[in-house]
Amino acid sequence: MPVVSDTELSRRRAEILEGARRCFAEHGYEGATVRLLEQATGKSRGAIFHHFGDKENLFLTLAREDAARQAEVVAEEGLVQVMRDMISHPERHDWLATRLEITKMLRTDAGFRARWREHQEVLDSAVYERLSRLAADGRMRTDVSPDVLHTYLETVLDGFITRLASGGSTEGLNEVLDLVEGTVRRGS
Repeated sequence: MPVVSDTELSRRRAEILEGARRCFAEHGYEGATVRLLEQATGKSRGAIFHHFGDKENLFLTLAREDAARQAEVVAEEGLVQVMRDMISHPERHDWLATRLEITKMLRTDAGFRARWREHQEVLDSAVYERLSRLAADGRMRTDVSPDVLHTYLETVLDGFITRLASGGSTEGLNEVLDLVEGTVRRGS
């Protein structure tokens, strides 16, 4: 058996993730069968599971990558900018339509809930750190704690994703996000 370079393994892994993202977006978490994942990625079941172990780990890897990417945006521009990016670049976030299915799994599967939260921690930390930093700089409201603001923004994000995932119109959402930003800034 030929030895495969690390570069080639990374390329294959990236191809699997790209195809899986499309597959989850089109078919949902439950509907993304192994056969459909094979078709979407152009890779065999063995190749997919060699890199990710199982469908859940593949899905959670996508969640972790998105959370890390979103955390970078949050650190510089805030969570509202993440939501603006979802409007501007829906093709990067369309797999989040699975969030409706994930909500059920988060409620009913304690093991999945723990793994999901672990992967989302990087985003939660980035939001909390930014809010704390802006509060310390006097740029955020001080009548409520950063914890409350974090919960508020997280709740808005959940509703925002649900709206996008259910096919709701994006018309007026930038103005809604302006309103959300205004509610967390100092002097609001």
